[in-house]
Amino acid sequence: MTVQESALRNPILDDREQLLLDRNSLFLQRTAAVAAQAAAEADDVDREGRFPKAAIDATREHKLLGMQIPVELGGFGASIHDIADVCYALGRACASSAMIFAMHQTKVACLVRHGRGTPYMEALMRRIASEQLLMASSTTEGQNGGNIRASAAAVGHDGDRITLTRDATVISYGAEADGLVTIARRADGAAASDQVLLALTKDDYTIKRTLGWETLGMRGTCSTGFELQVSCPSDRMFTESYDRIHGQTMTPFAHLTWSSAWAGIAAASVQRAQRFLRKAARGTGGQMPPAAAHYTAARMALARLRAMIVTNMDAFAAHEYDERALTSLDFQSSITLLKVQASELALETVMHAMRACGLSGYRNDGDFSIGRHLRDVLSAPIMINNDRILANVATANLMSAVPASLYE
Repeated sequence: MTVQESALRNPILDDREQLLLDRNSLFLQRTAAVAAQAAAEADDVDREGRFPKAAIDATREHKLLGMQIPVELGGFGASIHDIADVCYALGRACASSAMIFAMHQTKVACLVRHGRGTPYMEALMRRIASEQLLMASSTTEGQNGGNIRASAAAVGHDGDRITLTRDATVISYGAEADGLVTIARRADGAAASDQVLLALTKDDYTIKRTLGWETLGMRGTCSTGFELQVSCPSDRMFTESYDRIHGQTMTPFAHLTWSSAWAGIAAASVQRAQRFLRKAARGTGGQMPPAAAHYTAARMALARLRAMIVTNMDAFAAHEYDERALTSLDFQSSITLLKVQASELALETVMHAMRACGLSGYRNDGDFSIGRHLRDVLSAPIMINNDRILANVATANLMSAVPASLYE
């Protein structure tokens, strides 16, 4: 520690509290630098439908791609709260950058939480921390419509090697990634739900583009379709079955980080509405325009959205390694419905913000434009379709008692 750093230490705090403060300050500074880079190219990324290279390069420079990797493997050992806060900050700056970061961290979480003790998985974690590898997501397949609990393609086994051919209709940022995590049936003859997870680097697979990505929003995620061909050693497969990884890690991390990114988009739209109304009020001697009521509604919706995310995040963090708690019907229902509620509430927030700005928000060529934010957040209810989720949760919740008290 330098003399300057020592002088800045708060004598009232104990060592554990100071360490937490130092780490939070470290992430805040790095996140702010990355968000600034993301914001600078956000409009171009959206307009051109291109990968946000400068923003992702900045996450590498500031070592955020490996922030979740345990300290002993070269990372910062970041918590879900740390990661979600980065997603929120990036969502305020550039939705595509935020979603790429969220998907990457969800895949890294699978390694951190289910890859310990496996030499290959631990070596990959070290590489992510040292080389700042970007891991892509390949969960959507063929015509499954986002049902990631059923796979068509199966892993082929030949001694200590495996093969896989997969019609991956979406591999987000697949062409730009250094590796990917994908799902498949355990073997030929296995049921569609008998799945395994694979963590691969570029040496393990090839991709051939089959579909484009010309979309309304989230254009910079470059979620094109590919034929995925895998040939690699069998240690690329997680030893745990995918159903456990899905319930304990994939779903909680995905829904918490995605929701945080959507909340960031919503916050950016509210901030623009605030700036618009302040300017309008200055021009009329302090009189607020009629649409100001929508700004109040936007602030209320954003507050509910943030509170909902934090409540679910705290619940997950409190039982992060308690398998019984994580697999309980109450937790699974809550974390699954978070995706539905957050996606709808983020959209509601952005719509209120746009109406608060009126034509200035509707325009694409002004300082108060909310068009990009609206188009990006419209992806939220569609990304793993909310109707599918609600139908599945309704069936499961038939077995759950309706609470008889506010405090149950």
